[in-house]
Amino acid sequence: MKANEIKKGMVFQFDGKSILVKQVQVQSPSSRSGSTLYKVRGQNLVTQQKFERRFKGDESVEAVDMMRRSVQMLFRDGDGCTFMDTESYEQYSLSDEALEDELDFLFDGMEGITALIADDAVLAIELPVTVALEITECAPSMKSASSSARTKPATLSTGLVVQVPEYLTPGEIIKVNSETREFISRA
Repeated sequence: MKANEIKKGMVFQFDGKSILVKQVQVQSPSSRSGSTLYKVRGQNLVTQQKFERRFKGDESVEAVDMMRRSVQMLFRDGDGCTFMDTESYEQYSLSDEALEDELDFLFDGMEGITALIADDAVLAIELPVTVALEITECAPSMKSASSSARTKPATLSTGLVVQVPEYLTPGEIIKVNSETREFISRA
């Protein structure tokens, strides 16, 4: 597989390590003779260390065969989260370290999650692009606030803090982009 085919959520082998792709940025050449670069950010699935490297579009990487299964988050305990396959009811656990980037969006009973499985072990999860969460704390709403006005920080039910429009109040459910961690709309 060529580096220009790398997409978010894929797993590939590099220097004998399995890397889960979390983000790909395309950097266009600044000169005519330059080649397009693909900045790949990810995570080593064995050591959980962050991975970052630029690839030229024609560099080769070896894709890893993965199974994708729909899972539901059951609960979070002291050291990780437990997920259940929605078809086979098989349960999988992942440590908090493996879920570092996703913890701010996970809650008990959450659906729409995809598990990446290889050799009967969950390597990582993919969140839905939008996640609906409840505002638990924020400054009082402003009576004069317009819908395009300023923003204020709001703490959500999972502990994530995002900037929201001034007119929102605690108890409201909002949609958040799980990639950019930004407010999208009311749910």
